[in-house]
Amino acid sequence: MRFLDGHQPTTDLTYGDVFLVPSRSDVTSRLDVDLSSDDGTGTTVPIVVANMTAVAGRRMAETVARRGGVAIMPQDIPGDVIADVVAGVKSKDPVVETPVTVGTHDTVSTVLTLLGKRAHGAAVVVEDGRPVGVVTEADCLGTDRFTQVGRVMSTDLVAVEASQVESAGLEDTFERLHAAKTDLAVVVRDGGLVGVLTRKGTVRSTVYSPALDAGGRLRVGAAVGINGDVAAKTKDLLAAGVDVLVVDTAHGHQSKMLQALDAVRSVAPDVPVVAGNVVTAAGVRDLVAAGADILKVGVGPGAMCTTRMMTAVGRPQFSAVLECSGAARELGKNVWADGGVRHPRDVALALAAGASQVMIGSWFAGTYESPGDLHDDGTGRLYKDSFGMASARAVAARTAGAGSAFDRARKALFEEGISSGKMYLDPIRPGVEDLLDEITSGLRSAFTYAGARTLAEFAERAVVGIQSAAGYQEGMPVHTSW
Repeated sequence: MRFLDGHQPTTDLTYGDVFLVPSRSDVTSRLDVDLSSDDGTGTTVPIVVANMTAVAGRRMAETVARRGGVAIMPQDIPGDVIADVVAGVKSKDPVVETPVTVGTHDTVSTVLTLLGKRAHGAAVVVEDGRPVGVVTEADCLGTDRFTQVGRVMSTDLVAVEASQVESAGLEDTFERLHAAKTDLAVVVRDGGLVGVLTRKGTVRSTVYSPALDAGGRLRVGAAVGINGDVAAKTKDLLAAGVDVLVVDTAHGHQSKMLQALDAVRSVAPDVPVVAGNVVTAAGVRDLVAAGADILKVGVGPGAMCTTRMMTAVGRPQFSAVLECSGAARELGKNVWADGGVRHPRDVALALAAGASQVMIGSWFAGTYESPGDLHDDGTGRLYKDSFGMASARAVAARTAGAGSAFDRARKALFEEGISSGKMYLDPIRPGVEDLLDEITSGLRSAFTYAGARTLAEFAERAVVGIQSAAGYQEGMPVHTSW
């Protein structure tokens, strides 16, 4: 990356302060762009789901890995639960999607509760493992909530044999759905339900490549903190089958982090280890020396984080990523840009600054696949609760049962995060796959403007300019007349 006309910034910059300049390009199609990362994590799109309790869960991990990214399970989830989640994710099909299922005797109320768990918009009605119908929200409108599903479901199913999907391909399935004027097909094997395919899902599976481990299973990562028996926790995560470890604390450039990295490396010599957070070259060098493969960069840019307003500590994210990625590259290592992205342009700028991946939290919290229940704000708009991982709410969950009640109460005094935020679902892009479409579409286009086919080429060829607040405002679309 270089700055336009060689101009060097005199202040630290964040994503809104900069823009990408088009260069001569011979990349004629966005589909010629390869978004795979080379940082050893096996992703085919440079997107990591942040290890936040309100964001990363079983459904999120499965869905994102199917589209090439990876989710990091939070450190405050019990080990047995993590093991169950990892096993569940790795048991899922890389192409066929996991359905929401109900029985014929379940109620409309149950269906309406479950529909918001995934973006399919329908639940498959199953008897003895076999699909017998499909029910949507529209089917439930105007009915008593205690009405049984069998009375409202549609029995007009489009059923596809799993072997046909594997042999005839996804385009054939799309054409069948298009001809039937429906959006969802049930995939069966010997009459039993395997999963579902949607029209949009079949198209996505021809554009994205899933993030798979050596055994052909979906990838998933997990975080471990710097307190307690770090080595034992790491052993448990490795036994569960995680593909990447994130040693995580708000202030990564400290002695306890270096000790934790040593403990992790003593039992995990072969798994990619991410550590952070840092915002300086010095932090990068110290954590690399302690055993980190990848450095997580960002202090204070997250939507749920109050660190900068509480402590004045942090650094504008673009400059932090640029400096840290330069230091990491000199040592043969990589960085993840963690936080501060609000638009696809910000993801592109993080990659231009040298990040191998971009970690996203709150942006993904407002999706069907994030943990938690959907709420209506009273106007018909749907949202999910989100909270920062250094907030009083997260600290209380992390320390539940640890120490005395007095000690836990004292720790609760020191919070640096929002304990309750509303993350609204975008009615146009309510699922995480919709957001991935938006992000990767923007990235592929940015790469063609820069004349780059890979992440490495993009970081090398990108030309970045510095702009005023008015310049940033000028780039925003106008959805209604002025």
